[in-house]
Order: sequence, then structure tokens, then C-alpha cells
Amino acid sequence: MSMVCWIWMLFASAFAQTLEDIWSFKYIARPAGNIQWYIDDNFYTDVTPANDVVKISVATQTQETLVLGSKLIDPKTQKNISIEEYSFSGDGKKILLSTAPQKLYRHSATYVCYVFDTETQKIYSLNDGKPVFLPTLFPDGKNVGFVYENNIYVQDLASGKIVALTNDGKKNHVINGHTDWVYEEEFGFTQAFFPSPSGRFVAFYRFDESGVPEFSMPLYKGLYPENYTFKYPKAGEPNAVVTLFFYDLKEKKTLPIDFGAETDVYFPRIKWAGETLFVMKMNRLQNKNEVFSVKPGAKPKLLFTETDEAYIEQPSDDTWIFLSDNTFLWQSERDGFNHVYRYDFDGKLLNQVTKGEWDVTEIYGNDDAKLYFQSYSQKSTEREIYKINIKGGERELVVKNIEPGWHSATFSPKCSYFIHKYSNVSTPTLTVLRSAAGELIRTLNDNAKVKDELAKLKLANKEFITLKAADGLTDLNAWILKPVDFDPSKKYPVWMNLYGGPGSQQVVNRYDGTNDMWYQILAQKGIISVCVDNRGTGGKGAKFKKSTYKQLGKLETEDQIAAAKHLASLAYVDAKRIGIWGWSYGGHMSSLCITKGADVFAAAIAVAPVTNWRFYDTIYTERFMQTPQLNPTGYDDNSPIHFADRLKGKYLIVHGTADDNVHAQNAYEMIDALVAAGKQFQMFLYPDRDHGIYGGNTRLHLYRLMTDFIEKNL
Repeated sequence: MSMVCWIWMLFASAFAQTLEDIWSFKYIARPAGNIQWYIDDNFYTDVTPANDVVKISVATQTQETLVLGSKLIDPKTQKNISIEEYSFSGDGKKILLSTAPQKLYRHSATYVCYVFDTETQKIYSLNDGKPVFLPTLFPDGKNVGFVYENNIYVQDLASGKIVALTNDGKKNHVINGHTDWVYEEEFGFTQAFFPSPSGRFVAFYRFDESGVPEFSMPLYKGLYPENYTFKYPKAGEPNAVVTLFFYDLKEKKTLPIDFGAETDVYFPRIKWAGETLFVMKMNRLQNKNEVFSVKPGAKPKLLFTETDEAYIEQPSDDTWIFLSDNTFLWQSERDGFNHVYRYDFDGKLLNQVTKGEWDVTEIYGNDDAKLYFQSYSQKSTEREIYKINIKGGERELVVKNIEPGWHSATFSPKCSYFIHKYSNVSTPTLTVLRSAAGELIRTLNDNAKVKDELAKLKLANKEFITLKAADGLTDLNAWILKPVDFDPSKKYPVWMNLYGGPGSQQVVNRYDGTNDMWYQILAQKGIISVCVDNRGTGGKGAKFKKSTYKQLGKLETEDQIAAAKHLASLAYVDAKRIGIWGWSYGGHMSSLCITKGADVFAAAIAVAPVTNWRFYDTIYTERFMQTPQLNPTGYDDNSPIHFADRLKGKYLIVHGTADDNVHAQNAYEMIDALVAAGKQFQMFLYPDRDHGIYGGNTRLHLYRLMTDFIEKNL
């Protein structure tokens, strides 16, 4: 090797990241510790490297140690306790400590739990040291509730006595106090028991799964593979029968809540306001949401009904927020954008709080006079933090003269202060502490180490552009990333990436230290990367988002093909070398593009793809597609298995064999269709990996696999 070549290689390596760099998370923006707000607005808390829980003054930054890590000793085993999660009782005197997590599904895990008394400095084991789900301190700090083996228990901290609130829990039959698989995945919550503010009552869900079909996955570790079997309701199949109850701890009685004889319904959220429980009841097609209030022992009272011609967006914890004046805030897309409305406790609409051609994307809190929330102004690819008078007025930026990008917040209990996070495509997350007026108090984490690493690299610029949808009229958000030494007189291959699912956004001005850094590696190899948010995605109102209703994959694919054709027309693009990839919904889309768009795309990768919506779960699929019985053509006309015979380009399909979300059955069905059509393809399986395909060396292996595929086939 000549000296010139050697010097060139050293020079190039100084300005280039590697896949090993990316998947050792060298460029990940780290959070500012394990910070959360204390019970009042004057302090926030954190866990130090020494495993101490400390309380930090907002005004002075002085620290008070609430728990010494050296005192965290398991009373039974005498081993040190390492804190994973922590929470406080209402008076702040007791701290619930969760350790040793063991995952159940993607969002739930069991923990070995303890309660530390800050006054007596004593530590108590929960459930005699046996792992539990959903440990929850009661507001008064006297009891802790948890779920163990599908039943709900309450432990008195003073006596250690444990009382069972339910006794009929049984795996794959009945769950009490914990959501089933489909509620957890699609309604986004796992805890299904809630103590009232007084601590006397516990409202809880009971899931009767006995009628839900079972799904089995082989787990290959060990001499003889085992089958993991769980209840998974696929589109059109029976759901669990869900019922709601109160338990009266004083009277030791279970009180059923009567919502009538209809059982094929959902209860997406319940929430206490004082000693009254508020309940959402949604029909199976998810286009009707009834809101009730109910007191223990009484019948539910219907307050109002929300309907939509297509579907109602997935409710969340901040869909409703209760105020101290016996009113509550409710989110709805009824005027075409997601906005906030105020109701009284009798269900009377008092006023629309927010209004305009923009969506409220997250609610942060309120001080009874003002609401603090996240939204966007001119560019839906960005986010800002706003406030507005709850009884009417115009929204106002909380932090003015800010850099454009992605801004989010975590407000203190009474909204006196907030932790402000900001990033853009070239700036790792900056975390600062501010007053409610937006004034900077101090920086908590500037990710200086990541910035230093980025400064060593020669990175291409990500440009935000607008393309037309397949209808030739609708504007689509997109970005393009060209090589640093881009020469418009040359021809470049293009690698498109997408997700594309309902309400999602990939084209955002936000820092990404993993996939974006991979696109930088592709740029170093002379490949242009492009991302397009097709019709059906978020940030442009309900009409744009719900245009794909009952036909998932149709308009989205047409838009991606139209975008690829536009790119092919550009002088610097090699029209014969355009590829596309996606994960999950994005894998569904890339599979449709390489088949329906066979004359446009030369290569595609589908990671953990949905290939047939009949295989996916009830709540997600039926929200957007109705049931297969009601909409059979919607399911079949846009499943890539029905277009396998059109494949011309190079196609790689990747799946984890233990994917409990998008089952590997989807990949196998696609393979069957390709084999039947006589089409050649590549496949890679990751044994015992779930939908995330991670753990150990897995992600690095996957991205090396995909990089090699792109270099060979594009």
C-alpha cells in the first residue's frame, strides 16, 4: 500500500463513523439522569451514581439526601439494592423502589420492590420479596397495591399484612388489575387498578380471556424448544370480556359497575376525580366514545358521547384532565384538528380552549388558569411549547426566540417550573430548567460529550423539502440527505426509508443518533437517503390522517411510488437504482412498494413487516380497517402477499422468531406467496428476538446485514 493511500485512509477515518460506533450508542443523546418532580414545585429528585435518592432545590440547587444507597439493603438477603424506578407517596415521606425488572411484554415487567420510610429510615419488602407487577403507593402512603399471578393485592406497610382484592386470576384465563396484551400494546397502559384519593376504594379492570384464541411461539434456547403461548386477538376474532369493579377496603366488598349487557366494547381509560370515577366506553369499531361518571355503589351516568365518521384517535392519560373547579379538559378532533374542550362534571360543554389549523400534540399540565401544551406553528415537522387561558384566548409561546426544532417539557405539579428538552437534526438534546414564564434557571445536561464526537465527523446536511402526493395536489413533508461531496453532474443511487402508519411522523426536525447516523454512513458510500411522510401520517390534521381509513397501504404506497418517480426524474439520480426500507408498518410499506411498484424500486428491505392485516391485533387493525368481516376487500387489496408475483427487484425480509407483536407468521406467509410465484428473495431470522430485534450484538449485526445488502443490490 502506498504512503499516499495510507495517509488518505487515516484522514478519511478521522471524519467517518462506523456501525460499531453507532450501535455502541456513541452518538445517543443521554437524558439528564433519573430526574422527576418532587411532591411540590420547589424541588426535583434524582438518583446519583452512588444509588442515593436526592432532593434538589430549584432555587439554590442544594441537595438533600433522602435515601443513602448504602442503606438500601434487602432485609431478607442482606444484598445491596440497585434502583431502577422510584416514586413518592403523597406526603413524600415514603419512597417506592423498584428493582430487578423482568419483562413480560414490550411495556410491562415485574419488579422486586421495597418501600423506604424517610422518617424512620426503615426499608420494607413488598410481597415478601417475590416479584410483582405495577407496585403502586396509595396516596396516603399507608398501603401499597400490586398485581401478583393475575390478582390484585394491597399490603399494609405498618403491619405487613397483605389482603387479596381478587382471587380468580389465572394465566390465559382471567387477569385482574393488569391489562391484557392488546390493551397494553394499543391503548398504551398496563396498570388496571387505581386507588381513590382517600385510599378507601380501588377501581379495577377484570379481563376474561378464556374466549380469546391463543398464539404460540417457539423459543429455541435450551435442548428442547419450548412454546410460549398467550392470548392474542387477531382482527375479527373475539376480544377479552372486560368488566370494571370497585373494591371497598373499609367494608371488604367488591362492587361491580354495571355498563349493560353489551360486552364487545373497550374501556380505554378510567380516572378518579375526588371520589368519583370517570370512565371512557368505546365501541369495537372505535368511532364512538361514551364518557361516564360513577360513584361506588351507584349506576354510571352518561355525560356525553363523542363520535367520528372514521375513527377516534387512541385515548391517552391526557385525553382528559380534571380541574379543581369541577370541570375537565377533553381532547377531540371534531373540528378537523386535535383540540382541547372544557366540560363541567355534568357533561355540559363550556368552551373550546384551543382552536386553529394545528394540532395539540401533548398536554403538559395546568395551574387552573392556564393550560401548558405542545403544538406546532408554521412547520408540522417541528414542535414548540405553548400556554393558553383555559377559559378562552390565543395561545402564546412559553419560550420565545427559540431555535427551531423539537421542544418538549415536563412541568412541576403546579406548573411553576418545567424541564425543557430541545434538539434539532444536528443538535443533540439539550435539557434545561426553566420557570413557567420561560426564563432559564440552569442547564441540566447539554450532551457535550456527544457534541464533541459529532464535531470530529464530516456530516452531510439533512434538507427538508416538500413533494406532491400521487394525487398531484397534496403536499407531503420529506427530507433528503446527500453525500458531503455531492456533485449534481453525477448520478447517485437513492435509498428511501419510511414508516408511514396512521398519525406517525418520520420527517421531523429532531436529533436521531442511530438511524440518522446510519444514513450518514450510506452518504459516505455515495448513496442519497430520502424520507417521505405519505398521506395518512400526522401533523396535518384529521382529514389528511384519516384519508387512508379502511384501505391501509393503498394511498401510502401510491405516494411513495410517486415520490420515487419524482426522484427518478432528477438529473443527479440513477433511476434504475432506487431502493426502500421500513420496519413494522414500514416493512408492510416497503413490501408493497417492491411489488406494486416493481418497475420503480430496484431493492427493498422489510424488517418485521405486517404482510396481512388479518394477522394483526383487533384494536389497532379494526380502528383503521374495521373488521375483516365488514371490510374484506380493504384487507386483501393491500396485503403484499397478494402481489408477490409482481416482484422484480431484490428483496430482503427480516424477522425475530419471538416477535409477540408482529408475528413471524407474517414473514412465513410472504415467503409462501413468493415461493408459489417462483420469485427469488433473501430472508434472515433472528432466533428468540422480539419486535425490536435487539440485545447484545443483534442490532449491529442487523445493520451490517442491511448495509451489505444495499451495497450489493442498489
